[in-house]
Amino acid sequence: MIKNEIVEFNSVFDLLLVTGPTASGKTALAATIANKLGGEIVSADSRQVYRGMDLGTGKDYNDYIVNGTKIPCHLIDIADPGYKYNVFEYQRDFNKVYSDLKRRKIFPVVCGGSGMYADSIITGYKMFEVPSDSGLRLELEKKSMEELKEILLTYKNLHNTTDIDNKKRVIRAIEIEHSSRNKGNYRSRFPKVNALLVGILFDRDTRRKRISERLIQRLNNGMVEEVKNLIENGINAETLIYYGLEYKFITLYLAGELSYQEMVRDLEIAIHQFAKRQMTWFRGMERKGIKIHWLAGELPMEEKVQKVMELLSAERQ
Repeated sequence: MIKNEIVEFNSVFDLLLVTGPTASGKTALAATIANKLGGEIVSADSRQVYRGMDLGTGKDYNDYIVNGTKIPCHLIDIADPGYKYNVFEYQRDFNKVYSDLKRRKIFPVVCGGSGMYADSIITGYKMFEVPSDSGLRLELEKKSMEELKEILLTYKNLHNTTDIDNKKRVIRAIEIEHSSRNKGNYRSRFPKVNALLVGILFDRDTRRKRISERLIQRLNNGMVEEVKNLIENGINAETLIYYGLEYKFITLYLAGELSYQEMVRDLEIAIHQFAKRQMTWFRGMERKGIKIHWLAGELPMEEKVQKVMELLSAERQ
């Protein structure tokens, strides 16, 4: 067991980012290091912002308790389910938390596997806020999905080429592209941060095994009931499907479109594919010159923590 002792710490780094694919043990490592440094955790997860979406988003609340101490965590449970939180809002909210932590001289330990969210604070994306355009939406809603895709493809710079799997996403993508071409009002520059990035990595077979075991555990702990409660509380099926993965496939099961066995099978495949996409994003960050220090997932927690502390200290020498 790692002793609950706060070490003296003065680093050239502004923050530590602990990342990696789903089910890699990020939260436990981030919390242990935050406890050691007297720091606080800032989430970089695009779905853990939603209240009441706990099992499906993998909020491992117990991992935030280290040797009896609950580590403070920010940007979890900050939005109601049904809301469409986005990376622009994440940058804004992160900046507020980051500024407060720096003011209080608390070291930020960022934790999460949402590559775009992590990348947005490391590289300082210039984001612009796009309000809803009711007139444009009314026109677009009259068109078929194929027509909408054709419209989206007429723009040279697509907001997100994966946003073509349902009508609402395509309309929003067109709305963003239309606004950026005709207005392009950028927000103020995001502050530059000097971050140490640490990733947890298992080999492919071990990663798949961990994902499968975690899925069964969450189903046994009531993940289907969680989605059922969301529906009973007024969250419509289309919105839950928009959130993807667990919420998409369990919603389809509850709607009678999939059997339980089909739901588990399809969801397991989708999570494996998601983990692969996460790794593709991280490799893309590395190709841009962002250094990620990968730690073997099989290492004991003590060794992982020691290696991170060495990385933090080495740059100060």
